[in-house]
Amino acid sequence: MTNAVKHAQSNYIRVTVTRLEATRVRIGVVDKSKRRPVPRESGAEDESGRGLALVAALAEEWGTDPLPWGKRVWAELHGKEN
Repeated sequence: MTNAVKHAQSNYIRVTVTRLEATRVRIGVVDKSKRRPVPRESGAEDESGRGLALVAALAEEWGTDPLPWGKRVWAELHGKEN
């Protein structure tokens, strides 16, 4: 979300949450920038640059879908059945 706010070429972004299965959701952030996010190493003193590392650590999988007007960055979260 922060990358979209900082780097998108628009005043608007879209957040989607899709329930794929009973224990699986996909969260997406859509913006008008066509630049794909690139994970990077952050030093202990850096104030930013950890977002994608956090997404990768928490999500089962994540990726980027190109769109005609920009891109969608998404992550899938899996839970446990009751």
